[in-house]
Amino acid sequence: MAIPSPYVLRETGSNLVRNIVMTVAAVVTMAVSLTALGGVLIMRQAVNQATVQYQHGVEMIIFMEATASSQEISGMHQELASMVPGQIQRCYYVDKAHAWTEFKQIFSGEPDMVKVMDLQKMPPSFRCVPAKAQNVSVLANQFQKQPGVLDVKYPGQAIREELARFATLRNVALVVAGGVMLGAIALVVNTIQLAIFARRREVAVMKLVGATNWFIRVPFMLEGLTEGLVGAIIAFAVTFFARNTLASFTGSNPFVPSLPLYVSPHAALLTGIFVVVVGALVGALGSGFAVRRFLSV
Repeated sequence: MAIPSPYVLRETGSNLVRNIVMTVAAVVTMAVSLTALGGVLIMRQAVNQATVQYQHGVEMIIFMEATASSQEISGMHQELASMVPGQIQRCYYVDKAHAWTEFKQIFSGEPDMVKVMDLQKMPPSFRCVPAKAQNVSVLANQFQKQPGVLDVKYPGQAIREELARFATLRNVALVVAGGVMLGAIALVVNTIQLAIFARRREVAVMKLVGATNWFIRVPFMLEGLTEGLVGAIIAFAVTFFARNTLASFTGSNPFVPSLPLYVSPHAALLTGIFVVVVGALVGALGSGFAVRRFLSV
């Protein structure tokens, strides 16, 4: 039996309006769960982007305070120069102007990020390569408490620390997202079951006159698909426009402490598309499962 489109659309709309309270609850719960899922993916992208930018860079970066005096910077320069070539292979100084230029290049696609920073907030730094790579942690500890030093980072350490911290946040967020997602699926299933239960006699008559299972199933699956899709679109909007806020939950950039983590619009768009696909599938499959038990009439 062919399934006429007007019939499907009419029945789907009728079901959505008939159970409006449950429909709204399912959409909101779906949106919350998918936003949590999208937030986890956004944070993952932010961490990955930060680590990729620096994992092939210098071995050790000594960040000076943005307000470090010329005497403190000069003293650090002299101390580092005295360690070349014995403990340090090479070292160069990056002043505020150079750091500001680098920052604008890295965040060229994020004008809002550039607006919140300025030249005076940029930390100058010394970027050094130890003579022996295995000594990098010893050198980092040595300079950590020097006057005027904001922080000392080296890529291996920073990447390990950031990934370990993110793993904890990711696990917590995934548990929350999974729990809310189960609630969303339960609401979708319950909404569909209420709709089909109210029409169980009509379904029985349709079966008796030769209606196929798919003829009966499609309007209800489209109802679940609509609920999942609307919730997913809401989640998409939140994750896309609040991407940098979500990324900030993991903390600041592990390599430049005064800079926040960020996610490019392209990466956020791909995450949003994935979230929409998941929402549509969950809604359709959940409603298909709900209908199945009533098709044995």
